[in-house]
Amino acid sequence: MKARLTIGACAALALAIAGCGSSSSSSSSGGSGSGSGSNLTIYSSLPLQGASRPNATAIENGATLALKAAGGKVGKYTITYKMLDDSTAQAGKWDAGQTTNNAHAAINDSSTIGYLGEFNSGASAISIPLLNQADIAQISPANTGVGLTSNAGGSTPGEPQKYYPTGKRTYARVVPKDTIQAAAQVALWKANGCTKVYIFNDQEVYGAGLAQNAVLAAKPAGVTIAANVAYDPKAANYRSEAATAASSGANCVFEANIDNNNAVQLTKDIASAMPNAKIFAPDGDTDPTFFDPNKGGIPTSIDPRMYITVATLDPSAYPPAGQAFFKTYQAKYGTPVAYAIYGYEAMALMLDAIKRASNNGTTAPTKSGVISAIFATKNRHSVLGTYSINASGDTTLTDYGLWKIDNGKFVFSKVIHSNG
Repeated sequence: MKARLTIGACAALALAIAGCGSSSSSSSSGGSGSGSGSNLTIYSSLPLQGASRPNATAIENGATLALKAAGGKVGKYTITYKMLDDSTAQAGKWDAGQTTNNAHAAINDSSTIGYLGEFNSGASAISIPLLNQADIAQISPANTGVGLTSNAGGSTPGEPQKYYPTGKRTYARVVPKDTIQAAAQVALWKANGCTKVYIFNDQEVYGAGLAQNAVLAAKPAGVTIAANVAYDPKAANYRSEAATAASSGANCVFEANIDNNNAVQLTKDIASAMPNAKIFAPDGDTDPTFFDPNKGGIPTSIDPRMYITVATLDPSAYPPAGQAFFKTYQAKYGTPVAYAIYGYEAMALMLDAIKRASNNGTTAPTKSGVISAIFATKNRHSVLGTYSINASGDTTLTDYGLWKIDNGKFVFSKVIHSNG
């Protein structure tokens, strides 16, 4: 992220968060039990191999800073953070089997009190039902797929009920869902003269859902959708598909995908076939492996034509606690990538829920108590700003950022106020 960051310390971040780390709501513990003794474990499950590794690592770093700011404890309870990889070298991205293994690792650990993940919506579609049956609180720092929490446009039949076999909600997220992102995209399209848009989606829970959200948002905005085409992420190239898009008369293209799914090749072929088209991409394409040519990303010649939406804003657009986070992160890990601050907030919210479910860490929190506390979160003052978690598990935050690419660097452009 392009940012004017100064060096800070974790102590400064801890002070900044001290006044904003709790919710105005409280929840008493009850229901199913947690681990015995004074040790509790929070797991994370993120893709540490493939194109998503930079953002996954940034999430882990952010979560680690949040735990450090809390002194590694909630009252008398010591918190252990165990970081798991939901990807495989063979897949080069998240893997269904590995995601299942990670969920079971948390379920089989009697000290587990919470789970941070997944990064990809498709992975969460696998882990949510497993953790739901074990009554384990789950917070995602990155999922935007609509169907995980809602049956709104973009969801598929059976969503979201099929993810909650117990009938109880156990999953929440700190990023806005894709009805919000789709509305932000359509606003961008109109502002940039897009009259006819051709959509490619990668067929995943996230990409297919976001594409449908965009189709639904475009109609009332008066933007014509030329086509919504599912492409094969394993294809060698997309010259034929790009030629079809060029012949459609579209003057803009939207890629509803993740960078792992051959997004660079797709973008290059679109740019070649449609030399005057503007190309729009979502938060799934925010890794350096997509935008930095030195890491296999798109050529810099395409940069001026790219428009990318992501819920992360410029550090200056965040409250003092958020600005302190960026300073501390920069000092310890270097320039943060898009999802670092969401890793921090996912952990911070989990710790706050544990605190509220344990009477400030004086009594043993239960799994059910932590879940109840998360869903009771109201007007939480955080590094992201003030938000609540609604009954579906969604955040009330709605701002998205427009990011551009400048010579292979990810550059913040402006805030998009979206209410999709």
